[in-house]
Amino acid sequence: MNTIISFIIIFGALVFFHEFGHFIFAKRAGILVREFAIGFGPKVFSYKKNETIYTIRLLPIGGYVRMAGEDPEMAEIKPGHRIGLLLDDNEIVTKIILNGRDRFPNARTIEVEKADLEHQLFISGYEDVEDDLLQTFQLSREAVIVENQTETQIAPWDRQFASKKLSSRAMTIFAGPLFNFILAVVVFTVISMIQGVPVKEAVFGNILPDSPAKEAGFQEGDIVLSIDGSEVKSFTDMTTIVRAHPNEELLFTIERDQQTLEIPVVPEKQEVEESEPIGLIGVQAELDKSFSKIALSGFQETYLMTIEIFKLLGQLVTGNFSIDMLSGPVGIYKTTETVAKTGLLNLLRWTGLLSINLGIMNLLPIPALDGGRLLFFGVEALRGKPVDRQMEGVVHFIGFALLMLLMIVVTWNDIQRFFIH
Repeated sequence: MNTIISFIIIFGALVFFHEFGHFIFAKRAGILVREFAIGFGPKVFSYKKNETIYTIRLLPIGGYVRMAGEDPEMAEIKPGHRIGLLLDDNEIVTKIILNGRDRFPNARTIEVEKADLEHQLFISGYEDVEDDLLQTFQLSREAVIVENQTETQIAPWDRQFASKKLSSRAMTIFAGPLFNFILAVVVFTVISMIQGVPVKEAVFGNILPDSPAKEAGFQEGDIVLSIDGSEVKSFTDMTTIVRAHPNEELLFTIERDQQTLEIPVVPEKQEVEESEPIGLIGVQAELDKSFSKIALSGFQETYLMTIEIFKLLGQLVTGNFSIDMLSGPVGIYKTTETVAKTGLLNLLRWTGLLSINLGIMNLLPIPALDGGRLLFFGVEALRGKPVDRQMEGVVHFIGFALLMLLMIVVTWNDIQRFFIH
């Protein structure tokens, strides 16, 4: 149960921050946001506030912010249609009723002659009682269309995504991955606030009880100078050597109270799934809790992890990294289960890593992802005009289909890895 709760919280946070980035910059640009959704598929929960519907959907494979003008949104009002209009006290249309007019006894029924719901915001037509008199009705900018008992707010052109200048559209799309990186920075900063920032130097911090280091006589504050004659410049150097020598005696040369000591220790052998065993001696790096270190730690950790992920992507492109090693929701769930058992800080660190992964993945120039859309914006900037929207839509649809296919393959690999093999 704890794993399920942890997974839901982590997934929800990652998707929420990503979509919130899109949402907040769309709002700043004046774009009408119709829906803010966590998940895909059937609605589990929905709540409408002002002009946006906030929904939680059944399938936990992402989320979306639906902006006005992005997809076909409402029925087209054509000449000859008979519709109902509800007007306010100033004779401004607030509701356009396409069907079910009997539920609105105060609605005025007209046969449409002409309608413009984007630019001039009017509907003209003939009322039943005065068929020979063409009347024009002005629309409220917040007027809604009622169809099948569902209300959809109209979107004047200046509230639509496509109406905004290129920089605003690009920033609205880029903001999703950006907020994933911001979340990672916040998470890693919180970790540093709780535990401190490991110093780079090979200085011992906390020494675990009943560990090889404790039994060998190491003390907090010991500075490692060399191991078996090899110079040690950082804590990472030390851990690299220790991990490579399980159950093998190593001679540590350390400095303690301005004295040089030599202390032998045998790293404990630790089995690692799908990898060679490693050696551990049970020491942690010394921790710096100064404000300056903590303030920078989140940015530094995010940068370092981003570099490592790009290295793995490079290996995937060159064929040194197999697609079988990728994980989908099942793999992420199983890893969350493992990490959750090791404590809150490691779970937070895992959240930060996943957030960076989500940000980078969405920036890849793949159709249907944010990076694919940014690529089309780049083409628009070079051409001086937008790419045909229908063609772009087809490309994104194909990209989405291929992504879903990849998701199925990766999920099947996860199922085989964790439940069959």
